[in-house]
Amino acid sequence: MTTQPTDPGKRTAITSAADIDLNDWDFWGRPDEEREHAFRLLRDLDKPAFFPEPEFSLGGITGPGYHALVRHADILEASRNPEVFCSGDGGATNIPDLPAEFAEYFGSMINMDDPRHARLRRIVSRAFTPKMIKQFESDVDAAASRIVDELLETGPGCDFVTEVAARLPLKIICDMMGIPEKDYRFVFDRSNIVLGATDPEYVSERADIAHALLTAGMELQQLVQDLAALRMETPTDDLTSSLVNANIDGERLTAQELGSFFILLVVAGNETTRNAISHGMRLLTVNPEQRRLWLEDFEGRAPRAIEEIVRLAAPVNYMRRKVTRDHEMNGNLYRKGEKVLLYYWAANRDERVFDDPLRFDIRRDPNPHVGFGGPGPHFCLGAHLARREITAMFRELLRRVPQIEAGEPERLLSSFINGIKHMTCEF
Repeated sequence: MTTQPTDPGKRTAITSAADIDLNDWDFWGRPDEEREHAFRLLRDLDKPAFFPEPEFSLGGITGPGYHALVRHADILEASRNPEVFCSGDGGATNIPDLPAEFAEYFGSMINMDDPRHARLRRIVSRAFTPKMIKQFESDVDAAASRIVDELLETGPGCDFVTEVAARLPLKIICDMMGIPEKDYRFVFDRSNIVLGATDPEYVSERADIAHALLTAGMELQQLVQDLAALRMETPTDDLTSSLVNANIDGERLTAQELGSFFILLVVAGNETTRNAISHGMRLLTVNPEQRRLWLEDFEGRAPRAIEEIVRLAAPVNYMRRKVTRDHEMNGNLYRKGEKVLLYYWAANRDERVFDDPLRFDIRRDPNPHVGFGGPGPHFCLGAHLARREITAMFRELLRRVPQIEAGEPERLLSSFINGIKHMTCEF
């Protein structure tokens, strides 16, 4: 999928499910309300729609197609059955199977099944428990405060994404790993390439996308492996030291596993949280009554407000699974070897689960969204940290710049990430 979207004025209207092609860049370049309408049409079908696999510019094996799971119930059940809907056979973050040469850099936990997935998660999960995240609270709060200090110095009209939303998760993750501040920009730029390779701002249309991705992955992995070598000789109190010197039930991370985990961490932890903050700022701008409610009782309403932001932001559009055996789910049969895409963004707008699902409501309760992934072994490892960062950022913004408003977002051209690249702010 390398064709860029056409002029919005030349797009045909989506009037039925037959008009929808999830492989078409024109679809992912449409406004939110058009995509929401399209996914509602797909949810109303008797069974999940089936799409052929797109052309894959990275090589690898292109299969016959995939089922688009867009209902909340389907995504919950598939997520709870990883032995049937697996992540490790060809990868979870792409539609065609991931080429073998990519595994060294992108073969992280997210693209694995048990027992290997469980082994890696067991080693790294101790750094992401609520107890451990609490130790970072003062660092997160201080970083958010400094970002707002500098926002006030810069003044209105700046890019909210790059000057505010992106900076907090990037700093916290780099600090956790022990990456020095001089390398923040390096990490930021490479993570943009990894998740934004299909957007011409990050990888030119004339460039080799596969080469750009592999180079970015190699450079990120080399950065952390060089740091790991230092930490093996001289341990400190950062996460890199803990991981390279950890011996949990006799298990250690290999150098390649550490590199792949770091890429997952900076990409998943940085990009997704920054997009949740960016979407949250836009939601508060176009829903001023919700901003007023939150300002009345920030701490009391923060937990539900954060969940509602994550529900509607749904920074990751989908994850892929492959069916390991013939299986019937919710009245539909899936054959061994078939692929399914779990469209979290669509599930978070399912009318069967959420009352008035397109309404932004910071008091929504219950709110069983899948913005951090579905239940099961692949639920987001960093969910506690993400919630903490989003809360800290909005606490500082709404306390110190209560009238801040976001401009029109410039969206990332991606079928995988529901990203915002740039967005001005005024206050």
